[in-house]
Amino acid sequence: MALSRKKWNNIIILASIMMISILTLLDQKTAKLPDDAHPLFDDNSPLVQLQLDALWLNKGSRAWQCHPDVLNCQFWAKAWSEIHLSALGQGIDILAAIDEDIDKQSAQRVVIQIADKQQPQLWQFYPKHGLLKSPANNWYLIPPSQREALSPIIKAKAVIDN
Repeated sequence: MALSRKKWNNIIILASIMMISILTLLDQKTAKLPDDAHPLFDDNSPLVQLQLDALWLNKGSRAWQCHPDVLNCQFWAKAWSEIHLSALGQGIDILAAIDEDIDKQSAQRVVIQIADKQQPQLWQFYPKHGLLKSPANNWYLIPPSQREALSPIIKAKAVIDN
């Protein structure tokens, strides 16, 4: 029993409406911060300097300053200075599962300098998984809505072979 062209068109229209509805729902759910997410920095302890591997940003007197290769300096700095984190449970099972699942090679070093603190902090950033590991070995989850902005846009460089 073959379907007529009209029935196929109706099926395609219904499938499209369902897909748009699902994508809209997902966007609404991921755009909100989770209830347990708290800011890493606040007015009493703001971010003043950050280094992500070889790239850096620094709070200047008027605006953020960044490594010359970073194209979205102000946007990138705003994302890091307004980051929210959800603490992951301290259970041994959770930490063991995280350690097994994460590729250690994918970690990026993040050196954070907070205002009025002499000693910078060394964190581990796992952008693929949306995780941060503190100097005290505590794990934190970054909300999906904030993950993409934490990676800078880097200036393209051409390699010339002679």
